[in-house]
Amino acid sequence: MEKMTLNWVREQYAAGATVREVLNEVRARIVEWEDPATFLYLPSEEQLEALAAEVEAMDRSLPLWGVPFVAKDNIDVAGWPTTAACPSFGYVPTADAGVVSSLRAAGAIPVGKGNLDQFATGLVGTRSPHGTARNAVAPEWLPGGSSSGSASAVAAGICVFSLGTDTAGSGRVPAAFQELIGWKPSKGLLSTTGVVPACRSLDCVSVFAHSVADAAEIMNVAAVFDETDPYARTIGVHRPLGRRIGVPRELDFAGDPDTPGLFAAAVERAAALGFEVVEIDLTPFVEAAKLLYEGPWVAERWAAVGDFVEAHPDEIFPVTRKILEGSRGWDAAQTFKAQDQLRAWARQAEKVWRQIDLLLLPTTPCLYRVEAVIEEPYRTNATLGRYTNFMNLLDLCAVAIPAGRARDGQVPWGVTLAAPAGADASLLAAAATFTGEKEARPLPLGIPVVVCGAHLEGLALHHQLVDRGARFVARTTTAACYRLYAMPASGDVPVRPALVRDEFQGAEIAVEVWSLDAHSFGEFVAGIPGPLGIGKVKLADGQELPGFIAESRAILGAEEITAFGGWRAWLATG
Repeated sequence: MEKMTLNWVREQYAAGATVREVLNEVRARIVEWEDPATFLYLPSEEQLEALAAEVEAMDRSLPLWGVPFVAKDNIDVAGWPTTAACPSFGYVPTADAGVVSSLRAAGAIPVGKGNLDQFATGLVGTRSPHGTARNAVAPEWLPGGSSSGSASAVAAGICVFSLGTDTAGSGRVPAAFQELIGWKPSKGLLSTTGVVPACRSLDCVSVFAHSVADAAEIMNVAAVFDETDPYARTIGVHRPLGRRIGVPRELDFAGDPDTPGLFAAAVERAAALGFEVVEIDLTPFVEAAKLLYEGPWVAERWAAVGDFVEAHPDEIFPVTRKILEGSRGWDAAQTFKAQDQLRAWARQAEKVWRQIDLLLLPTTPCLYRVEAVIEEPYRTNATLGRYTNFMNLLDLCAVAIPAGRARDGQVPWGVTLAAPAGADASLLAAAATFTGEKEARPLPLGIPVVVCGAHLEGLALHHQLVDRGARFVARTTTAACYRLYAMPASGDVPVRPALVRDEFQGAEIAVEVWSLDAHSFGEFVAGIPGPLGIGKVKLADGQELPGFIAESRAILGAEEITAFGGWRAWLATG
């Protein structure tokens, strides 16, 4: 089947297609795909009609208007059952998951729930009582897991993008095995409210797409801070990245005959693209990875579903049950010891990051046929996670990209690019360079701008951002090195804030980050009156982004209001 991409859908609408007609095409492709193990729930024709009517009544300029997507069946869609591939666990939520809500508000349409390794426990896709979702490119080979159905739905051309979850690699391994882009965001960037937990403190909602550009557009919509999610963070996405790319000095490909050569070719491509290839010692990363399943973090899985497993042991998939029951018994002392070990490895990893800007790794060491994993489910799964398990423990963002085919061109394989948290947009831009997209289609990442006064959401000048199509990025604070002043009104100019850097007596100031395309950014900046201007504002997470700053003359006759912590708080005093 033809790939379904954002461009494809937009071309259909530009040619006069209705949302109903696009959804009819989705239904026809599902019938043609004919794999009952890909989906765990499909809406009825009447439900799709209602979804189409809802979207057709929305503003057609919405960024994802009429775009079909699939959600992994551990992510809530209001009114549809969520089962996490365990029918007796199932429930029908009354509200969308946070990330689904953001996507639907932008005009996207859910069209199904994807199969998964039960309770998101696995990297293979074979641990479901509903069967193994078919790999859309190489049917006898693993689809990857746990987000197997989500990846297969995109790879088969049934939807534009899909949502997976990624705790240990579940959003990247299926991408590698089905020739997709698999973006694992920084922890806390995408809401996990309404997601059945695996390891709650590490879980991420991930995105599968056919192109980096499509993934970037989804990021722009989905990366919304969710205050109902206790693990959400006001983390940006525009941390800049240099050109030093780390490549491990030693790698273990588990005896695979093809993947070492494919990885060598990826390293050569990096050099040809102008990246400075730096050999590194991957030891601290690999050692940290072992803690995910050999340390107390597995107990989070038991915390999430242990009571249900104890009450319904015979209704759990056998391999999943063995893993979950093995996650019991960790005490507090062991947990603190493991946390100490993780911090020690993280400190060693920080030394590596001083040498490099991003990391290039095999997504998986090797490739497996479905029957090989069914025969030996534990060792094979552990091998697949060798270079994915540490990402969330060490607070990295990552994107899996295709890197050629093995077995005489029959079986897809991929590599992963990773960087410290908050570099998602820059990392996707680097990935687009690898895939050759950057020249063909600019990424819609925009230019960030930090605002601290009347341009904050809901205040008097916010329309100047909205009218230019600005997208919300984050609500956060500056680093503790700024003082805030209220400049007096003058003529037609109202009271305005002045943000001035002071390394010695500064404090954190509440700000918002918005994103504009290059033309709109230039137009916006051109209209800023002195003594204000745009410079680099340092945020609490260390990023330095374009934003409002004031010349020193701005504080003459101004009232210092630093103690209020922000412009909105000061206004609230009257």
